[in-house]
Amino acid sequence: MNDLLNAFGLATGLALYTMLLVMAARDRTRGGRVDTVPLATGVLGIVWNLCSLASLMLPRMDMAVAAQTLSVLGVVALGFLPAVVVHSVVRGARADRLPRANAALLFGAYSVSAGAGVIQVVELLRNQAVPSVTGLRLLTWSFVALAVPLVAITSRQPNGRRALWVAALAAFAVSALHLSPFHDTGTTWPVELVGHHASIPLAVAILYQDYPFALADLFLKRALLLIVLVSAAMFGLSGGGLASNGSPLQLAILAAGWVVTALAYPWLRRGINWFVDTVILKRPDYRWLESTVLQQLQNDDSIDAVLERMKHDVGAALSATDATWRMESTHTPMARPVVDTLDGGGVTVLVPSSEQPAYVMEFRRLSGGRRILSGDVSFLSTVAVAAARRIDAIRLTQERYERAMREQEVAKLASEAELRALRAQLNPHFLFNALTTIGYLIQTAPTRALDTLMRLTSLLRGVLRSEGEFTTLGRELDLVEAYLDIERARFESRLRVRIEVPDDLRDLSVPSLILQPLVENAVKHGIAPQRHGGDIVITATQVDEPAPRLVLRVADTGPGLGAEDLAERRQRGVGLHSVERRLACHYGDAAALTLTSSPGRGTLVEVSVPTTMPIPVGVRRSS
Repeated sequence: MNDLLNAFGLATGLALYTMLLVMAARDRTRGGRVDTVPLATGVLGIVWNLCSLASLMLPRMDMAVAAQTLSVLGVVALGFLPAVVVHSVVRGARADRLPRANAALLFGAYSVSAGAGVIQVVELLRNQAVPSVTGLRLLTWSFVALAVPLVAITSRQPNGRRALWVAALAAFAVSALHLSPFHDTGTTWPVELVGHHASIPLAVAILYQDYPFALADLFLKRALLLIVLVSAAMFGLSGGGLASNGSPLQLAILAAGWVVTALAYPWLRRGINWFVDTVILKRPDYRWLESTVLQQLQNDDSIDAVLERMKHDVGAALSATDATWRMESTHTPMARPVVDTLDGGGVTVLVPSSEQPAYVMEFRRLSGGRRILSGDVSFLSTVAVAAARRIDAIRLTQERYERAMREQEVAKLASEAELRALRAQLNPHFLFNALTTIGYLIQTAPTRALDTLMRLTSLLRGVLRSEGEFTTLGRELDLVEAYLDIERARFESRLRVRIEVPDDLRDLSVPSLILQPLVENAVKHGIAPQRHGGDIVITATQVDEPAPRLVLRVADTGPGLGAEDLAERRQRGVGLHSVERRLACHYGDAAALTLTSSPGRGTLVEVSVPTTMPIPVGVRRSS
């Protein structure tokens, strides 16, 4: 029974130390170099457990000499494990406190282990009983003595950490005392297990002392889970009566216990993960923290806000007392890790944005001797990628906004250019018609022609003063009345005009020269063709549904047009085209011009513009 349980325990220790060795060999957190402390721990633990397992099995194959040789080799490896613990503790102490004492203590620890190993080899060569009781007791009392100055040197370490490595050295001392009568058949199996497998706390003490690589938490979780499962199996063996030919009921109980252990595996795993994360490592709940940080990042609307959130939230999660971020003009995300540890404790986090510049977060001076573990790396990588995507989204939004502003500026400049071109086209057109009227009056009534010329001068002065794109409805009506005064000189009683505009609407803003082309068209196409002339009615009203709007109407009692003629005139008419294009430039789809006409019933032109829409930026109001 003792041999069977020892084989279970040694196989478990072999698996644990192999895990430790593989992870230590893969770790490159110390400037790209392998950390020798966990590496040596893994090698020594493998040698001890492998040699002990072989020395347990070889005597049954009549290989006693080989068994003795391997047992000595295993004991020598075991003897160096406490020296490695001392090495880990000493290098974790403050460098400015007793550096010579640290070096002396470290030299003493390795000297004791080497001396005990020499004793074991000498006893083997002299064909004495091995392992040597003298060598094992030398290890026991020497490391008990070394623990005293070691406690003094590490007086500022947290109590929990000091208690762990002191307990590990004490367990080793018990182990060494037990191994003095090697494989004594008189000992019970619990003593056998404690004696042979007290090296496991040494490995845990080294990890907890210095956490030298990022996957230490995975080792702790897997190691504890493996120990719990093996312990359950060995407890089942001891309680199932296999050592004394158990009854069928005992065997059934044993099998049922193993089935229950297998079914309980998921709960055991979650419980151990919680214990390591919460009790041993004192880490935050990364699943909740990650969800919270990712949600808050979506509310940040600037790159600085994203980086400051990472600096605050991630720094608090890592217990960092110094958190900064900086910009990097060049980066190669594929060649550089997102998370990289710093010498002296701390971590850098690259925010891998798709475009330059990139940003690098630095978290230094982690409190309590904190080290970056694999869970931390996973959390940092997820948050860094999420922050990078948010930065990319902010940059894209900013680029779209800037592009929209540029396009708006270009559109505004194009609209202003088109408006100037339309005004340049409109003014000569109006002037040509006015001069034609004056020319007619010079031939028929020179006195009236002079009066009309003075009116034209006054009108042109008003038009030139109204060089802005917007004016008031009152000023626009003044220009229309001045134009109609000129036309009355030509048509006399044939032109009858009625203007019905409430005084409270005369201060509303309208595009300049918006009515004059419409009135001119009414005179030219509605009044002039008729022998007896006709009427022109100009009205303005304000409506509130579906939105506040100013409606301007110019109606004439001319001959009217059919649908085809109306469409052709609307397409070819300079005045109507000018008004439509200017309304589109100023208001877009918010303004409208409608033209209705029928033969014998005259023509109605209606212009609708919003009264709440602000004047476009960059468009001057006429004075």
